[in-house]
Amino acid sequence: MIRAEDYLKGRGAQYNPANPYLKQNYVAEHTEGLDEPMLTNSKTEFLLEHPKKVVNRIESPDLGIGYSLNPYQGCEHGCVYCYARNTHTYWGYGAGLDFERKIIVKENAPETLARQLESKNWQVMPIMLAGNTDCYQPIEAKKKLTRQILEVLLQYRHPVSIITKNALILRDLDLLQALNQLDLVHVNISITTLAEEVRQKLEPRTASASKRLEVVQELSKAGIPVNVMVAPIIPGLNDSEIPAILKAAAEAGASNAAYTIVRLNGSVGPIFEDWIRQAFPDRAEKVLKLVADCHGGQLHDSRFGTRMHGEGKFAELIARLFKVSKQKYMSGRSLKPYNYSHFCTRAGKQLGLFP
Repeated sequence: MIRAEDYLKGRGAQYNPANPYLKQNYVAEHTEGLDEPMLTNSKTEFLLEHPKKVVNRIESPDLGIGYSLNPYQGCEHGCVYCYARNTHTYWGYGAGLDFERKIIVKENAPETLARQLESKNWQVMPIMLAGNTDCYQPIEAKKKLTRQILEVLLQYRHPVSIITKNALILRDLDLLQALNQLDLVHVNISITTLAEEVRQKLEPRTASASKRLEVVQELSKAGIPVNVMVAPIIPGLNDSEIPAILKAAAEAGASNAAYTIVRLNGSVGPIFEDWIRQAFPDRAEKVLKLVADCHGGQLHDSRFGTRMHGEGKFAELIARLFKVSKQKYMSGRSLKPYNYSHFCTRAGKQLGLFP
């Protein structure tokens, strides 16, 4: 457990759990034998990568059919509960602090996407931007990979679903409007809490809830379908906010809303437990117990069909509260369907088949 005087402000995780894929880890095991503390680089680093493909098929039955595309691996937002932390270990890094400060940038993502879309076997389904880490995290302001990806998708008339917590998405309102004219875009805005003091600890480098609601309002005014994700719901921490979040989302013009219950798989479990005991020591035991109650007595849950919404009495209470609140504030609203008929390749354009 991290001492209070060593707590890293602006970071979600406070340490790096051991990487299960590495045989050796560099640690300060016997601090009393060191003349100086072991130093680590606390600054964010950006590591360039040039993958051969950037679009992956979504196989999870919980998420439906489609693809995911992540121009960045790792995320500066530092959300302590993020399930994507575990994927950082595949790159040889830690799921804790490394996930927040070692960001892998896929610089060739736009052109690689275009190449994949040209495949003769390509099947048109929505591409999720991004299924793992936020495509509008701070480095996007400089790299503009997400904007270039949207330009490619517009060129090919391909449907896209975006999920983000960052107000930077408004920079690309022109592209979103162009995609929306062809019924090719849905935007998902995550709102976990309206309490700023909770947000600053839980999601330290994200936009405030008020800013996210402004994003919902601006996008909705432009006619773009917006789904608000009340996610994740952390029992004992933010579940009581469900009605208030849905009311605020409805007033901002959201077209729909959905939720998930937090699950703490792999390294995320010890990271979250360390965090909750530091950030909210008075309710740590209650929160951990309620999370476990929603997942068959465990903090983690990989079972298709139950992992997203949980099970048990408390999960049922959350489900009922969400349903009643949605009926009260968002009755009759829904996201308009995608239009798949617009898709075209460069080859098709060259043959004169498309305007």
